Amino acid sequence: MSLRLEWNNEQQVMEISPEFIAKLEQLLQLAGQSEHVSEGEVALTFVDDAEIQRLNKEYRGLDKPTDVLSFAMQEMGEDEIEIVFDDIDFVEEDDLREGALLDGTEEEDSLEADDAGEPFEEPLGDIIISVPRAIAQSEDYGHSVERELGFLFVHGFLHLIGYDHQTEEEEKAMFGKQEEILQQAGLVR
Repeated sequence: MSLRLEWNNEQQVMEISPEFIAKLEQLLQLAGQSEHVSEGEVALTFVDDAEIQRLNKEYRGLDKPTDVLSFAMQEMGEDEIEIVFDDIDFVEEDDLREGALLDGTEEEDSLEADDAGEPFEEPLGDIIISVPRAIAQSEDYGHSVERELGFLFVHGFLHLIGYDHQTEEEEKAMFGKQEEILQQAGLVR
């Protein structure tokens, strides 16, 4: 098992190179090491302002574009129902063998693998980044678009694992961690 990035490009403003995706994967690994997160999947999607505005309105009630949205899979919202698995028949680990189902029938794939044979990674959550916002902010701050996208990605990841910046103290801690990770990856101002 490992920390894995799944990404999607739904915008037409900027070409996303394979080299930049490799940099994002490096950032994910560095952030994971920094925070002792070694397993899970992060889904990253690049969008335009119209799409992020739609999502911001739908999920946060704010009818305006934003730079990044994070949707953590591990946190419980007040309207969510906790799923309790108390009626499942569990089988001792020694009784399981690859390809055997709980009802005694056979299956071709392992119980812990997806259709491609890859181990299942627990989803940490989704990060949505507006590329037009990142471009504008990089110009405002006087650094590269890659650094801004990297900053937003690390920011989103830290939100996925529980960080927030509601207070000045929280903001200082979170932004300090982001800067340290970006420096390690060579994304400096």
